[in-house]
Amino acid sequence: MALKGRGANAKDKKHMASVVDIGCIVCLNLGLGCRPCEIHIEDAHLKVLPLCFEHHRMGSDKEPISRHPYKKRFIEAYGTEESLLNQVDNLLN
Repeated sequence: MALKGRGANAKDKKHMASVVDIGCIVCLNLGLGCRPCEIHIEDAHLKVLPLCFEHHRMGSDKEPISRHPYKKRFIEAYGTEESLLNQVDNLLN
């Protein structure tokens, strides 16, 4: 998982592992329970969202809406990435 030429260090990897343990944040908000997820890197290795394949990159513009490539529709349906990041941070603390 490289970000702008920098690989994840030990602190980054520990944080991302904790985030993955939450499960898909969108599924959690929809009451669908914890689903296996992958990491969506928002801005840096410490700003990551746990999203299932469907909500991350399946490529659907209908429910479940994928973040890639439908960012605008994703935000309209599930909230801003900043609000989801805040929620993840609250769950970790």
